[in-house]
Formats: sequence, structure tokens, C-alpha cells
Amino acid sequence: MKVLEGRWKALILFHLFRAPVLRFSELRRAIPGVSQKMLIQQLRDLEGDGVVVRKVYSEVPPKVEYALTEEGLALRPALVALKLWAASRKGNLLNPPTNISAANSNES
Repeated sequence: MKVLEGRWKALILFHLFRAPVLRFSELRRAIPGVSQKMLIQQLRDLEGDGVVVRKVYSEVPPKVEYALTEEGLALRPALVALKLWAASRKGNLLNPPTNISAANSNES
């Protein structure tokens, strides 16, 4: 779970699941609201955990690409299951039980 700690990591991974390789600028555009500093930090953490690989091209301006490692790709089923669980809960959160006993009966 430590690998996924951070506000943006799961979102970064979902974008990398969709495209095999993304440039830094493409990731930044795909994730509105993330600062450049935070995106760099989250990508470095993912790289350090062996989930993402970073490739730097020596050209001007610098070109940096990110892709998932085999370990990163192995996270896909777990994250898709988590996404489906969250989507199923969304309806429950919009219509919460009105009393404690109703909430407890839904847990069994």
C-alpha cells in the first residue's frame, strides 16, 4: 500500500495503463490540478518503488518519458478492482442509511 500512498499516484498509474509511454508534459496535461513539483515527486517515488521507469533523451529541450515496469503492470488488476469498488460505493454514499440498524444490516 505504501507504493500507492499519495494523492496522485493512482491517477498517474491509470494514465500509464492507457498509454504504454507518456512524456512528462503529457502526464501533466492529463492530470489537472497537480503541480509540476508534486508530479515530479510522485513519479520519483513510483520510480524508486520499481513501478515506473524513466527514460531521458539527451536533446534540447530535454525529453523525458515514463512507462510502467512489469511490477507496475501487475498492479492493474488490483487498481481496476479498487476503482470498481469505489464506483459501487458512490451510490451508497449518495443514499446513506437513515439509522444505525439499517447500516449494520447492509454489512452482513
